[in-house]
Amino acid sequence: MIIVEGYVRLADPADLDRVRTAAEAQITASRAEADNLDYTYAVDLNDPAVMRVLERWQSWDALEAHFKEPHMTVWRDALADIKFEERVIRAHHVSETRDL
Repeated sequence: MIIVEGYVRLADPADLDRVRTAAEAQITASRAEADNLDYTYAVDLNDPAVMRVLERWQSWDALEAHFKEPHMTVWRDALADIKFEERVIRAHHVSETRDL
């Protein structure tokens, strides 16, 4: 399994409403992909300028295929004029998962 996790920090927290509208479509389309296990964005409760990212994919191939989906172009276009102060997003290969 591949886990994508991280965050982006908006330069202007007022842009969150515009990001939210585009994100809703992105989340729906991504969750519909065959090898997607989870796809979530969340606003940090302590910092409304920070949006957390959490995705789970079956494999590296699934994640690479995701990047080529048509809805990714729509997503990138929607974010083209949004300024981000910081972007930290990483992908991890996970070989074992345990319930806690």
